[in-house]
Amino acid sequence: MERPVLPLGAPRAERADAVRNRKQLLATARAMLAEQGGADSLTMDALAERAQLGKGTVFRRFGTRAGIFQALLDDDELAFQEQVMAGPPPLGPGAGALERLIAYGRARIAFLLDRREIARAALDGSQSVPAGSETPLSRTHIRMLLGQMRLDGADLDMLALQLTAALDGPLLLYLSASDLTEPTWGEERIARAWQDLVRRVCCEPR
Repeated sequence: MERPVLPLGAPRAERADAVRNRKQLLATARAMLAEQGGADSLTMDALAERAQLGKGTVFRRFGTRAGIFQALLDDDELAFQEQVMAGPPPLGPGAGALERLIAYGRARIAFLLDRREIARAALDGSQSVPAGSETPLSRTHIRMLLGQMRLDGADLDMLALQLTAALDGPLLLYLSASDLTEPTWGEERIARAWQDLVRRVCCEPR
């Protein structure tokens, strides 16, 4: 049985109207991004007007403009986590630990690249780490997979931290500074580098 990658616990209950407003705001934000072709035009005021909700509702829900984009990422993150925990292998259960770790990194890279504009807009300069905090999934899942490999003597906790940073931290900072128009860069090259890194670090003894 697949071990849960996220801590279990009862979620904080929200009022029905708050849940409804959140869904409406996120759906409206996605529609605005699709129609207007970029994040620059999505502001707190414009979102409130389009969703036909008060500005106070938008500010209470998201706090800042960056909070809108972080909420969009969080919403997508739930679907991504479901694929990791219960989807088909090799991303989901059923493949070997090394294969799953490679697949996880490739999927994570694709996830961030597909949402790079939203990820940039979600960056909060007031945070101690400009790229934002790591996702709850990454380090726990990576640590679980490392524990299934024969890596005698390795500091698995630190290794999991470093591999997590190779994905969510520096990659997100890179995405915030580059529009990936340089022809020598791209998703497949970044994904191949992740695969090479993992194989070199985690290659199981024969």
